[in-house]
Amino acid sequence: MFTTYKGVGVLLCFILLLQSCSVEKFIPEGERLYTGGEIEIKADSTINNQAQLKTALENTMRPEPNKKFLGMYPGLYYYYKVQDSTPGFLNKWFYKQIGEEPVYQSDVEPYQVEEILLNRLENRGFFYSTASSEFTESENKPEASIKYTVNVPTPYRIATYQLDSLPQPIYSDMQRSVATTKLTPGMRFDLSNMKLERERIDNELKKKGYYNFNPGFLIFESDTNQYDNKKFDLFLKLKKEVPTKGIIPYKISKVNIYPNNDVQIDSAAMDTVRFQDKNYIQKGTFFKPKYLDPFVTLEEGTYYNPETSRNTARRLSTIGAYKFVNIQYKVKDSSATDSLGILEADIYLSPLNKRAIRAELQAVTKSNNFAGPHLALTFSNRNLFKGGETLNITANAGYEFQAGGGSNSTGRTSLDLGLKTELIFPRVISPLKIDDNFFEYSIPKTKTSIGVNYLNRSKLYTLLSGTALFGYSWRANRYVTHDINPISINYTKLSNTTAEFDAILEENPFLQRSFDQEFISGLTYSFTYNGMVDTQDTHQFYLNATLDVAGNSISLFGQVEEAGEPKTFLGLEYAQYAKADIDGRYHFNFGKEQTIATRLFAGYGHAYGNSDVLPYVKQYFSGGPYSVRAFQIRSLGPGTYDGSDTGDSFFDQTGNIRLEANVEYRFPLFSYLKGAVFADAGNIWNSKANDALDGQGKFTSSFISELGMGAGIGLRVDIQGFVLRFDLAAPFHDPSLPEGERFDFQADNPVFNFAIGYPF
Repeated sequence: MFTTYKGVGVLLCFILLLQSCSVEKFIPEGERLYTGGEIEIKADSTINNQAQLKTALENTMRPEPNKKFLGMYPGLYYYYKVQDSTPGFLNKWFYKQIGEEPVYQSDVEPYQVEEILLNRLENRGFFYSTASSEFTESENKPEASIKYTVNVPTPYRIATYQLDSLPQPIYSDMQRSVATTKLTPGMRFDLSNMKLERERIDNELKKKGYYNFNPGFLIFESDTNQYDNKKFDLFLKLKKEVPTKGIIPYKISKVNIYPNNDVQIDSAAMDTVRFQDKNYIQKGTFFKPKYLDPFVTLEEGTYYNPETSRNTARRLSTIGAYKFVNIQYKVKDSSATDSLGILEADIYLSPLNKRAIRAELQAVTKSNNFAGPHLALTFSNRNLFKGGETLNITANAGYEFQAGGGSNSTGRTSLDLGLKTELIFPRVISPLKIDDNFFEYSIPKTKTSIGVNYLNRSKLYTLLSGTALFGYSWRANRYVTHDINPISINYTKLSNTTAEFDAILEENPFLQRSFDQEFISGLTYSFTYNGMVDTQDTHQFYLNATLDVAGNSISLFGQVEEAGEPKTFLGLEYAQYAKADIDGRYHFNFGKEQTIATRLFAGYGHAYGNSDVLPYVKQYFSGGPYSVRAFQIRSLGPGTYDGSDTGDSFFDQTGNIRLEANVEYRFPLFSYLKGAVFADAGNIWNSKANDALDGQGKFTSSFISELGMGAGIGLRVDIQGFVLRFDLAAPFHDPSLPEGERFDFQADNPVFNFAIGYPF
């Protein structure tokens, strides 16, 4: 965490820099800076979706004016500055990053734009439109804008839409496709809709085997002779001289798979194994056919279908053993007839290097404000047992410090050492027989891992932990991912505690109980719907729901060592709880790279049976760069509790209930710099009163009045998806204050957050 003063200083310097960007004195005499234009539509009748039409027309206006920021032209300013004989290094650098050449009134060619406007109107059925233009010159500044006026008559509309006569079998297949068309009577003539109709029919024909068909074979013809009220009959037909091979379906006669494709290996030296009606061609056995076959959905004797081809390519690429998947089809002309063609499918698989070592040196920032160097070495052995298995062995070491938060550095440095072994099988490993056809989109991966980690927190404690995991992960479709781990084991051993940390535990038995639970064994499940993959969509949704249940199965083997004390398993006290989270996000994209991003998080953990409190590692905290940004990490809650009087100790500011809501407006500044304005609200609570906190952290019906709220501004450096984020926020509702004093915008006491990646 950086200091507040540095954040404010950077922001003020940035504003002062922009205030110096005046360009009027640089504009040549006799020229005016072009500031853009507008379009006015005068229509003879009501136009449906007129706003959409206006947007389409506005997109044709050329040239685009120079970009403005806060009423100034920073890009244009630095263009003029580098024209000096001695521009200086800083001006050159800014010009390279954001500079742009000036756009003057003389660069605008209204007549060309008018022709384009008329063309766009005709493409949308507004025939015989007219267009005119007029410049408006500013009296006080050397600037000019332009206004285009278009007079739009009543458009032409569809009366009927039908398919012209065609040869069989394509006529029957196209007739079924036309029957489901969206081109209905009364629709306005629209060239783009006709192009979409051709592409739709082409897509449906491809699924029925028409390998050589393309939308360019189709042509629309319209007839207005039957009407005098701007209606027309629309006919769909084939163009002349379309080749026969383009209008017949194709069947796949052979499927040849090359599991270890290498152009340097003579095909004569390869062996061919016939398995499940497919030919596996490889030298020796690089990949066992019985393990590779479930990923291939192409079948001999079936019609060509591009979706099946894409599905096969996608499934094969998820194995993790191949860098390239190339599916090619060969037309067997000698077998073609007037009504059926024959294809051979060749699947070429180019493997990744069998063994690899990856080193990562990072400057890590975490959600708990810890930062520092981190080194990780990973050894990978792919296709380990000739079934696509991947073995990863990772060793990591890191030194971290928690910046900010006071002069006391207790517990704010750590040494982290770890070793993890992971074995991934690209198939289901289960005692129960599971049909691979159930997983149509992708085949699940079976993941197993075991790891050990050593953490030393300065002046506090040493934590030794071990983990073991067995589970499955698979994608149900393009958006939905499931992760289920029926076996999830976590062992933690707290040792080498200092007197200072022992005092913290002694004052808070609630906290001490959360550290006593050394053994966690249970099941975890996560459901993720990620609509953010459609980056061009106006409305984007994301939902993640997780369930974590522990202690139920091993409770059957629990031993009572002392009456009134928790049960143990193998001499270790085990945790028993159920925990559920839901994280929902909605993004509304509009304008040019502008987004309103919202997020709602709710989580609840319930300890029962052998536990009366959640293990410390499973509890919630609030505040920080990925939470309520106006409060420092772990400084918010639980409830109305004020932890500022406890110095630098944040261990007791946890809970088993968390609610949070965020909203953020994101917008471009220039080049790779993005801006944001945001507001956050949230807190944590305990479902049971903690006597060490005087009951202030208990969840009650007045929880809304106990939400911590804050607002702020942000600056993001976004370079091809890698984001450095700087957020400056101040609280305006602090639940730790007495009632009646909580609403107070503390602009003089902001929190500056630095993080990597967007918060939601």
